[in-house]
Amino acid sequence: MDHQAKLTTRKIVFVGLMAALTCIGSYIRVAVPVDIGGNSYFHLGNIFCALSGILLGPWLGGLAAGLGSAIFDMFYPAFISEAWLTFLMKGAYGLAAGLVAWTGKKEPGAIKALLATVTGALTYAVLYLAKSYFYGGLLIAGLTPDAAWLTVLGKLPATIFNAVVAVIFAPILAIAINKALKQNHLALE
Repeated sequence: MDHQAKLTTRKIVFVGLMAALTCIGSYIRVAVPVDIGGNSYFHLGNIFCALSGILLGPWLGGLAAGLGSAIFDMFYPAFISEAWLTFLMKGAYGLAAGLVAWTGKKEPGAIKALLATVTGALTYAVLYLAKSYFYGGLLIAGLTPDAAWLTVLGKLPATIFNAVVAVIFAPILAIAINKALKQNHLALE
């Protein structure tokens, strides 16, 4: 299925909608202080990053996930300098989920949506933890490699929690939303 062969007004609107939901989902958060390297966060933004890829396909889904997350970062002075990294990493989340969801000719069902979300979550977790080590730990904070690893370990629980929440809820929402879109003749195909 060539899901994104033609860019339509409907697709552009859905990219904007998913970017907005991703941004809002990132606002729904709980900060967890980490001894080294600041805070880690439990939030709902990752659900919408995966959902963007599943619903919109890899390229538009990656764009929506990246834009929504980067816009969120731009509203916080502490995060604004990393908005470009967030755009790339969260974009990779949506891209990876979309690549798995839209591989083949069949629309993603429950199993494919689950695999897509797991792939997106793992992709993002690796990128985020690598960024925490190299960029946040070694480069910005000037930590020793051992201290930078401790930073990564401190961020691991929130990273795993966010991934698990996305893996549980994104496939369920994707199936429900796809069904509602089809019933109302709003499918993106």
